[in-house]
Amino acid sequence: MAEFRIGTCSWKYESWRGLIYPQSSKINFLEEYSGHYSTVEIDQWFWSLFGENKVNLPNPKIIEEYINSVPEDFKFSIKLPNSLTLTHFYKSNKAEPLKSNPYFLSKELYKQIKHIFKPFGEKLGPLMMQFEYLNKQKMNSQLDFQIRFKGFLDSIDTNKNIGVEIRNPNYLNNLFFEFLQKNNIIPVLLQGYYMPPVYETYNKFRNLFTEKVIIRLHGPDRKGIEETTGGDWSKIVEPKDDELNKIIDMVIDLLSRDVDVYMNVNNHYEGSAPLTIRKIQDKIKHK
Repeated sequence: MAEFRIGTCSWKYESWRGLIYPQSSKINFLEEYSGHYSTVEIDQWFWSLFGENKVNLPNPKIIEEYINSVPEDFKFSIKLPNSLTLTHFYKSNKAEPLKSNPYFLSKELYKQIKHIFKPFGEKLGPLMMQFEYLNKQKMNSQLDFQIRFKGFLDSIDTNKNIGVEIRNPNYLNNLFFEFLQKNNIIPVLLQGYYMPPVYETYNKFRNLFTEKVIIRLHGPDRKGIEETTGGDWSKIVEPKDDELNKIIDMVIDLLSRDVDVYMNVNNHYEGSAPLTIRKIQDKIKHK
């Protein structure tokens, strides 16, 4: 039977008190969280590249704290550090020339990260590699990306646990999803920003989604919803019920085909990830 795990992107939000957290002042947020959900997305380690000789990697003490806060059947899905996935350093201004990132798809860096993650054991869920929009200046072509990524895959042990999120809509084609399937890579579909709706992508390439899929629900306008909520993530402010119904139909179809699904919900999607999840769970129950 296929597995469906749903959780949020990060977890420590004071405005979730009364939704999933008690009002008491001193709590272990993650421990309380894991009483409600079976997975969480860790994105705090993504921002890692701060110079040619400065890569910040996860703190083992924090990892130990997280492991000890959740039950045995809990899963962490983790966004891998962007030092692995950025082709070039971020530019401080538009006139600055592009500077190649020497850690891009570095097998040595990946192995170092995997060693740091080893204590997670069975609690380690998918490791997601998020690539930015790869324009012609950063990557010659989709084929070039796949050749370089295949070289990276051949040098590491993926254990069928690597997921790829691409933010170039032009890459979402048969060539891309066939590549992921052939190399046992989990497709990561992003709902939001300038990407096409996940259900449209799924319907086009349905037969190429076979073992596991990760769906990340983000909104189209991060800054806008932050201004609307003022940092209070306790209410839905931009409901997306019609869109959610299509996503839920997609999830049900995946599960019926014995495809495991991870769904990671961001506050920025509707205004409150816990309330969006409550809505999704209720809709699935009544389908």
